[in-house]
Amino acid sequence: MASQGIAMLELSAVVMGRTETVCPAMVWNDDGIVLIDTGYPGQYPLLKRAIEAEGFSVDRLTNIIITHQDIDHIGSLATILKNGPDGINVIASELEKPYIQGDRMLLKVTPERIASALRSMPEGVPGEWKEAFKRTLENPPKAPVDRLVVDGEELPFGGGLTVIETPGHTPGHISLYHRPSKTLIAADAMNVAGGELLGPDPEHAVDPGLAVRSLTKFAAFDIERVICYHGGMYRGDCNRRIAELAAV
Repeated sequence: MASQGIAMLELSAVVMGRTETVCPAMVWNDDGIVLIDTGYPGQYPLLKRAIEAEGFSVDRLTNIIITHQDIDHIGSLATILKNGPDGINVIASELEKPYIQGDRMLLKVTPERIASALRSMPEGVPGEWKEAFKRTLENPPKAPVDRLVVDGEELPFGGGLTVIETPGHTPGHISLYHRPSKTLIAADAMNVAGGELLGPDPEHAVDPGLAVRSLTKFAAFDIERVICYHGGMYRGDCNRRIAELAAV
């Protein structure tokens, strides 16, 4: 195992009739692997293969950081804890903890949003698939959070990982900066589409204005690449582009 590093994972699968790709990240050092977000429910096999493709075993997994409560980020958390090694610590912000643990219903799981999601599915999706999807949204997987993190906290993972509170997409959303590689793990604070770095998706933010204002916090970091959960890797003049997005 290399002494420290970072990798972007890609999990692609057909989710209710359309292909969806999400991009968790992982960092490592000699102490083990830290996973950032876990994909949709049922994606543990994909996640396991993606980790193995990077030359590691899930048996080296020591910590999981959850950036926020959305089901495509927490979906396989409980399965990893059940099937992975003992003693994995789950890390999140205080505001997101009760949703990840199932103490509160996910903020975006409302009757209106569920109905909208079902209407947006492609024609031909079987009724039983729709019903299964509805049940998953109404009864999302849950898992205990072991450790809380705060803005500016330096985590000793992968050579150094800085917590950045970036509320707006959800109230307790966090991003992470991997100092050795100058990589920003943006989670859903930004997106990539067509090779271009874009701002937060207002349709999926609980507070779109706050989500945009949160981008100003990235100016404190020297960023050479960005990993977005939706869209993957962006390389370019990252700080300049983020400043443009924050000024909108």
